[in-house]
Amino acid sequence: MTGPGAYVPLGRVGGPYGVRGWVRIVSGTQPPEQILEYSPWLLERNGEWRPFEVVSGRVHGKGLVVQLAGCSDRGVAATLTGAEIAVPRTALAELTADEYYWADLVGLAVVTTEGMDLGTVDHLIETGANDVLVVRGDRERLIPFTPGHAVVEVDMAQRRLTVAWDPAF
Repeated sequence: MTGPGAYVPLGRVGGPYGVRGWVRIVSGTQPPEQILEYSPWLLERNGEWRPFEVVSGRVHGKGLVVQLAGCSDRGVAATLTGAEIAVPRTALAELTADEYYWADLVGLAVVTTEGMDLGTVDHLIETGANDVLVVRGDRERLIPFTPGHAVVEVDMAQRRLTVAWDPAF
């Protein structure tokens, strides 16, 4: 489950690490190691969510490795490869009215101020200056997530972003 449901995705399991059940983690949090602050994790494989306690975790090279309770060997770790990692929405900090979790923006319809449908938010990218919406529709568009400028309105109830954006770009 993604988006504004009961669970919020934070990353995925990349694959096994070593022979003692550790797994590599692809984190979607900023900074990446912030994912280690949450436990238990809910892992989704084949449409089924299962809770896993984080026993230990650390930065390893350019990524993260984690040992999960009940994951004691490489074979078990391999079965978790590709699993989505989520936490209950209640585990996340409350946001102000003008703040959004990226997971909540993914899937929103994007329309121009003139009502033209540009597609939906596929994902976001961090560029340093500001976050950028990757909008997929008849083609891919990169739109800066700048509320009050390019982003005119975020309507979570209607699951829609209104943007002041030239559809030619």
